[in-house]
Amino acid sequence: METSKTNPLNVPMAIVIAGLLVAGAIFLRGSGGEGTLLKKEAVQPSVQTAPPELGTITLKPLSASDYIRGNPDARIVFVEFSDTECPFCKRFHATMQQVMNEYGKSGNVAWVYRQYPIVQLHSKAPKESEALLCAGELGGNATFWEYTDRVFATTNSNDSFDPALLPKIATDIGLNEKAFTECLGSGRQKARVDSEYDDGVSAGVNGTPHSVLVLKTPISEKSRKALMTILEPYRDNQGQLPVTFSMDGLRVGLNGALPYPMLKSAIDTLLK
Repeated sequence: METSKTNPLNVPMAIVIAGLLVAGAIFLRGSGGEGTLLKKEAVQPSVQTAPPELGTITLKPLSASDYIRGNPDARIVFVEFSDTECPFCKRFHATMQQVMNEYGKSGNVAWVYRQYPIVQLHSKAPKESEALLCAGELGGNATFWEYTDRVFATTNSNDSFDPALLPKIATDIGLNEKAFTECLGSGRQKARVDSEYDDGVSAGVNGTPHSVLVLKTPISEKSRKALMTILEPYRDNQGQLPVTFSMDGLRVGLNGALPYPMLKSAIDTLLK
C-alpha cells in the first residue's frame, strides 16, 4: 500500500510564502484605506423594502349594487368577504352585528357583505351565496340582510346546512317561494358570486372572514402604530400580524374572526 510522504524542505518554503501573502495584504490595506473586499462591500446598494404590513389592497369601489348595512357615507366601511359555511364567519357575523349595534346608529361605521365561498372546503357554500343574492334581488337591501342573518343563525357550518331550508327561510321572511326557487335554480347569480370572489382575491383575501376597512381619510402614522399594537396578541403561527395597510392609507385589511373588544379598540382608534 502506498502512503503519502511529505518533503521536509517544503515546510519552511510554505511558511515563507504564507508570510509574503500576509504582508502583501497588510500593504494593500495600508495603501488603499480599505481592502478590495471591503471596497466591494461598501459600494453595494442597500435594498429598501416596505414593511410587511404595507401593500396593495385592490378593491372594487363601493356602489349602489352593494348590500350595505348602515350609512353608505360612514367614516369606516367594513367590506367583509365571507363564506356562509365557514364556522369562523358565523362567529364573526355575530361580532359585526355587535359592531353595528354600537357604531351603526351614529353613522360612523357601515358594513358591506361580499361573497367569498371557498368551494374546496365547503361545497354547499357557493349555492348558499347565490341564495343570499336571490333574496336581495327579490326583496332589496333589507331583505338581503334579514335572509343572511337567518342563514348564519341556522347553519352549524362546515356543509351542515340543509339546502331544503333555503326556500323555507325565503318564505319565512315574506319572499315568494316560486320566484325565489326560480332565481336560485336559474343560476343567474353565479356570475356575481364569482365576481365578488375575484374581487376578494385582488384585495388580498386568502381565507375567511376577511374585512377591508375603507376609510374617508388616510390613516395617520400614529393610528397605524396604535392599531398594530392592538393587534399584537393576534399574530399567526408565522409571526405575521393579521393586518395590512394600503400605500395610500385609505384601506386597512383585517384577517380572521377577530373578537369584539379588539374591533372596538381598532374602531375607536380610527375614529379619533
